Amino acid sequence: MEHTHPGYADDKVAVLKRLARVEGQVRGITRMVEADTYCIDVLTQVSAAKKALDAVALKLLDEHLAHCVADAAAKGGPEADHKIKEASDAIARLVRS
Repeated sequence: MEHTHPGYADDKVAVLKRLARVEGQVRGITRMVEADTYCIDVLTQVSAAKKALDAVALKLLDEHLAHCVADAAAKGGPEADHKIKEASDAIARLVRS
């Protein structure tokens, strides 16, 4: 399958900033555990980090649908079927996680 550029190419800087924030949250959680922070407080931060990572995933999925899937669907054929299946599988993975 041909990949010209990722669907998020126009928003790459924003995606990277979001990921850097998630990375900072995870480092903060590590420091909390090292400092023997109360369990519930750590769990609250884990939940916040998961939500932030989910937001990145949804952004990437949205861009994939808007660009990669839409372009393939416009062309039709096996590539369109593949992109739709690929997106459906990605959604299933996100829902299960």
